[in-house]
Amino acid sequence: MAGEDLRLSLVVLAPLIGSILSYLLGRRVPKLAGIVASGAVLVSFVATVLLWREVSPTTAFTSSLSSWLTVSFQGAPFSLPIDLYFDSLSAVMCLIVTGVGFLIHVYSAGYMAHDKGIARFFAYLNLFIAAMLILVLGKSLPVIFIGWEGVGLCSYLLIGFWYTNTEYAKAGRKAFVMNRIGDVGFIVAMALLFTYCGTLDVVELSKESVLARVPAGLAFLVGISLFVAATGKSAQIPLFTWLPDAMAGPTPVSALIHAATMVTAGIYLMGRMHGVVELDPAVPAVILWVALATAAVAATTALAQNDIKKVLAYSTVSQLGFMFLAVGVGQYSVALCHVVTHAFFKACLFLSAGSVIHECHHEQDMRRMGGLAKKMPITAACYGVSTLAIAGICPFAGYYSKHAIFGAISTTTNPFLHPYIGLVGGLATAIAVCTAFYMARSFIMTFLGSYRGEGHPHEAPVVMTAPVAILGVLAVVGGFLFVHPITDFVTGPLPPTSVGHESGGLFGIFIGSLPGIFGIALAAYLFILAPREKDVLRAIFSPLERLFERKYYADELLDIAVVRPVDKLSGVAYRAIDQRIVEGSGGAVGSVVQAVGELTCRMTTGQVTTYVLLMFFAAAALFSVFSQVR
Repeated sequence: MAGEDLRLSLVVLAPLIGSILSYLLGRRVPKLAGIVASGAVLVSFVATVLLWREVSPTTAFTSSLSSWLTVSFQGAPFSLPIDLYFDSLSAVMCLIVTGVGFLIHVYSAGYMAHDKGIARFFAYLNLFIAAMLILVLGKSLPVIFIGWEGVGLCSYLLIGFWYTNTEYAKAGRKAFVMNRIGDVGFIVAMALLFTYCGTLDVVELSKESVLARVPAGLAFLVGISLFVAATGKSAQIPLFTWLPDAMAGPTPVSALIHAATMVTAGIYLMGRMHGVVELDPAVPAVILWVALATAAVAATTALAQNDIKKVLAYSTVSQLGFMFLAVGVGQYSVALCHVVTHAFFKACLFLSAGSVIHECHHEQDMRRMGGLAKKMPITAACYGVSTLAIAGICPFAGYYSKHAIFGAISTTTNPFLHPYIGLVGGLATAIAVCTAFYMARSFIMTFLGSYRGEGHPHEAPVVMTAPVAILGVLAVVGGFLFVHPITDFVTGPLPPTSVGHESGGLFGIFIGSLPGIFGIALAAYLFILAPREKDVLRAIFSPLERLFERKYYADELLDIAVVRPVDKLSGVAYRAIDQRIVEGSGGAVGSVVQAVGELTCRMTTGQVTTYVLLMFFAAAALFSVFSQVR
């Protein structure tokens, strides 16, 4: 095995082994769980950096671990190897997963220090990282699917980590079921691609000559099936309601799922399979409109939330919508750039919120916070710069990726989208204003004014504050340092971007930052300068507030449209199939056996003459049968 193969294998194996060791050692010495798990992810990060230094837009490393199966298919031998593939696209994803994942692991060592299940927690966390790395490194769709299912399983375990709480357990189950619905699309897409293209290798499926084998009539079905899979993982309409409920897990889990790993899997899949997505121009059009609707619903829902983690959760859904906007207009590298910057500022926001919750005795309602900037200055500063970043204000990280997304919208030549570009741009701008407003509102309610809670909160321990501070710095400089280089770096696996790198001077920067500035200014006016006017507006728009607070009654609609019909159908199936056929046939067999047993009991009288008579009749019957056969 070549040197790069060893390092590539180590990227996945380190957290996988760390998962086992952290559990075994952590049960004996709880503090070792966090140390071992964090060290394993650090090893994976270092191996990724070493590989990244040698990869280019046109080069890639491959590591063959083993063969899954070897069979004969249509008269020809067919094998399904378990291969890892490291190119510039997977390099960026691995750096984010392991880099941000390491910081979250270190933070978790402080956050979960006194939890009795700390060994189990870090075992799940390491396993989650390993599954995500398999997902982004898989060279074939089946291997990607292993990681795809792995992160789904780990999300279930982590969201429902405190499973003794029934509501938390239900949230984990909800995430698991909704992701399985999306997985149906993944399986359908694999079946169709293998049937017509004869391969599931992602490198082969990026070639036009291979994709040309897909019939024109099925191109839409294949592309939309992949998008259905992405809607499950990346929480797009209608499979988005699981993500806010995922806040049931410990806050570091929320940061890991929302910022660096699971929810970006759908974006990665769209980028890796962009040739399939673009076979039919109707597919990108569907992606864009679904993304726009998701971003709008999530952003307006966040306006009415008072739970700090729920605000950030809906913010994640909305930002994922922005990423899919870029996918819909064919600018995959721009979407990847927003994945990177979002990982920085959203992980910082979640971990800052976790520090606040930790110090406020697990209080999550922002109405019972306030004034924490004086008590937790480092956390407040990090949350503040991340708020400016997500609002898209220059020079913070989110400005560069959001500015690129807005620029990407106008570049589309898709015939299904081109006539509506003005409408799309206007709605996206309105959503950006909402984002800045609700994030500024969360900062004001949490850190400004006077403290409205109980106890005496103070700055979190260094083991928690240091990762937050590092992410805060990245939220400031990450966009300037990484956005433009990334678009050039991934021009091999992804199509080249047509979005320019020019800023347009100071006036262009001001115009690009204007939606964020307006949203923050409006929040400051209503929540600091004129709170009475805020109350008047709430009274006027109370029906809308209730609509936003209940997330457009999405759960209720899904309950009516899906859950209840499935429940009734399962009841009918239980009565008609299970009770009548399965249990009925079992009962019939039992009755026959019982009747035969009773008849046998009557025959077994214990009298020799009866047995001789039975033997005579049996011999006569056998003689008759054999004579007929001859």
